[in-house]
Amino acid sequence: MGHNHAGHDHNHTHSANKKTLLIAFTIITIYMIVEVIGGFMTNSLALLSDAGHMLSDSISLFIGILAFSIGEKVANANKTFGYKRFEILAAVFNGITLIAIAIYIFYEAILRFTNPPEVASSGMLYIAIIGLLVNILAAWILMRGGDTKDNLNMRAAFLHVIGDMLGSVGAIVAAIVIMLFGWNWADPLASVIVAALVLVSGLRVTKDALHVLMEGTPANVNVDEVIQLFHETKGIVSIHDLHIWSITSGHHALSCHVVIDDAMTIKESQSILQKIEHQLQHLSINHITIQMETTSHQHDNSLYCNLNLQKEHHHDH
Repeated sequence: MGHNHAGHDHNHTHSANKKTLLIAFTIITIYMIVEVIGGFMTNSLALLSDAGHMLSDSISLFIGILAFSIGEKVANANKTFGYKRFEILAAVFNGITLIAIAIYIFYEAILRFTNPPEVASSGMLYIAIIGLLVNILAAWILMRGGDTKDNLNMRAAFLHVIGDMLGSVGAIVAAIVIMLFGWNWADPLASVIVAALVLVSGLRVTKDALHVLMEGTPANVNVDEVIQLFHETKGIVSIHDLHIWSITSGHHALSCHVVIDDAMTIKESQSILQKIEHQLQHLSINHITIQMETTSHQHDNSLYCNLNLQKEHHHDH
């Protein structure tokens, strides 16, 4: 029952995420075209860098929608986990796109610092203000309708939009400074600040997505807590060959070998198994594979024997 409930919740947030991305994608794409035209007309790098970031938003949101659509494809003999991992590949692509855009903005800004061109500041100001409002609307839609906390793909899209919002703020400030003091270098300065923020979010998303691809332990799962759960369960002698990883955002898996007492009946071992599965679901693990072994038929594996030794050593103290 627990497994079905988790799957139902996962599908519900999945479709909500997809719908939310589609709305945000439409809003941002339309305004990105406006901002590109405005950037060229006013000769503002801050606006163009914001539009460039908006283009990456647009691509990122589109890939996010594509990832959710592909992720919906059912598992088959060729892909037994289905296509859920595509969401993580999309997050890697998004992260790398953000890093590339940041580097390009840095490069353009350096050229403009050496020779600041004339900027039509009033036009730049109006476009940047509308851009800010559009980004606030998109961020609000993503936060309200999507899972921006646990889903990497949604978080990548959300960070794109937040970076974009800051880009619009930078362009507004630069436009006001140019209007008041005639300091044209405020335009490339604003774009450098945006680029730094874009770079940080790009590195963070890429790092988190690569962690999933490397089958690293999920951030919200405490390995020590999981091991302790097994050790404190009556009838379990030891565990080994423990693996905890993420299939995709919010979908964590565990596999291990559990050594039980020789005297235990099949019914007793099944009862232990059900109890552990129930408790593991409370620790955010929803795909569980446990192999039961008796002490006389145990497959010795040195990989996690040291964990048992550490635990025994810890209990002795």
